[in-house]
Amino acid sequence: MKELCASTARARGEPVLGTASRARRWILLEQPGPWGVDALRESDLPGPVADRLATWARELPARILLLRRPERERPVGTERALYVGSSRAPDHWLESVALGHVDEVLDLDLSGLHDGHTVGGVRVVDPLYLVCTNGKHDPCCAKYGLPVARALRDLVGARVWECSHVGGDRFAGNVVCLPDGLFYGRLDAETARAVVAAHEGGRVAVPYYRGRSSYPFAVQAADVLVRERLGIQGIDALQVVGVERDADRVRVYFRGPAATRIDAEVAVRRDGAPVPLTCSGPPSVAPRYELIALHEA
Repeated sequence: MKELCASTARARGEPVLGTASRARRWILLEQPGPWGVDALRESDLPGPVADRLATWARELPARILLLRRPERERPVGTERALYVGSSRAPDHWLESVALGHVDEVLDLDLSGLHDGHTVGGVRVVDPLYLVCTNGKHDPCCAKYGLPVARALRDLVGARVWECSHVGGDRFAGNVVCLPDGLFYGRLDAETARAVVAAHEGGRVAVPYYRGRSSYPFAVQAADVLVRERLGIQGIDALQVVGVERDADRVRVYFRGPAATRIDAEVAVRRDGAPVPLTCSGPPSVAPRYELIALHEA
């Protein structure tokens, strides 16, 4: 039997930093029941609703995720939860839009999301936690994600959702914290509770931190590496103010605690052996990141 990609990634100790899926805009729709590999097209969503979501994904653009409750709890009646928001740092936000029926998606105007504007929903105050459990997309997501979703349900209740594919199958269990757009990977029930407790307290759990979705991959890696080196934990205590790129180097300029300036230089290396990035895809060479210079002023 072929070994799962998450198991092989754990065995080789592959770092999780710099691997958060890129997204600044989010549309999250509750859709109970099974999801296929392509959740939008392989679920019980009405075809016109799936088409509208796909159009928003392409034109806004936005990351579309389907949600369901842990233990497959189905909503009472026809009401559905819908969340819309932006994870662009530092002005991240999330709104809830009430739907009496899933077909009401077709009546929504979400064009303001393109420029980061409100869509007229109710502002969500407390963070949401999304756990990828889309086992049809990759079996690792179900194997490692389901125990995490159940553990977090006991911790934060209705603020945790199972979600469709978020990327980074080999780092399952994966958790996305919204509206901040922070990705965490390689979690189990115990470490997921620790990650969420840190996030609730405004801190980044650096050992499991994949990156912030609004940043390019190398900038995500710089964010993680600087936090590791300097012990910075506050979610918004480290903010990107500038980026310079060479062929294999990235210089990232941060504003740190007490308005300090932190300059970091990261090497991007692509000289490793091909490894399985998913359970079904061919092996590929994943980039590696190394902090080669750091200056505080």
